[in-house]
Amino acid sequence: MPVSTTAHVSPRTHARTQRPLKLQIFADGADRETMVKLYRDDAVDGFTTNPTLMRKAGVTDYQEFAKSVLEQIPDVPISFEVFADDFPTMEAQARKIASWGKNVFVKIPIMNTRGEPSIPLIQKLINDGLAINVTAMMTLEQCRTVVQEVESEGRIILSIFAGRIADTGRDPVPIMREAVALCRNRPEIMVLWASPREVLNVYQAEECGCHIVTATPDLLSKLSLKHKDLTDFSRETVQMFYDDAWRASYRL
Repeated sequence: MPVSTTAHVSPRTHARTQRPLKLQIFADGADRETMVKLYRDDAVDGFTTNPTLMRKAGVTDYQEFAKSVLEQIPDVPISFEVFADDFPTMEAQARKIASWGKNVFVKIPIMNTRGEPSIPLIQKLINDGLAINVTAMMTLEQCRTVVQEVESEGRIILSIFAGRIADTGRDPVPIMREAVALCRNRPEIMVLWASPREVLNVYQAEECGCHIVTATPDLLSKLSLKHKDLTDFSRETVQMFYDDAWRASYRL
């Protein structure tokens, strides 16, 4: 029996009209207060988390954290990730996570730590109505495998870690463009540009045709700088250096 067939809720219309980007922005993080504030401010279209972000944020009780967030954020997509490494336990965790809310996407890594593909599990969960975010993807072959082998009537998110691809010295833009092209005939699949390193990546994701981009609160705060006059920006930067030197009481 399907557990969460409506987890692919659409972003709130009034939130979209405030941001003229052609893609959705999901806040990436695990600070509860920040997540709730962004939601109440209509600043984003959804949220993504993972065990590493939770650990960094000091989360000690996974379930308590997730349920408390969902109580305050009930109607935009939120992705929570399984953390088991064997597929039977991963499946049990996925079903439990999905039961927490209708707006939950369950993050399933594209493989486990032994490199064994998660495709059969992903298909099984999708068949049972779970909304799935396939995470930790970095190659076009992985994307192609999901598109060719996973059948779905509900929406799927493919989280491609463009930032980590860039960390290897590779340009992620051609990869992301091709990933979008691979999914062109699968409207239920959304391509997500994950792990952006700078605000420019948000605009690159948009130009590539990605459906979603994640952004940390720090990156989100810089989106207002788009088209800012660079001469003014230069002067403000000089002012910042001057003010900080004055506050520090530096003397020569």
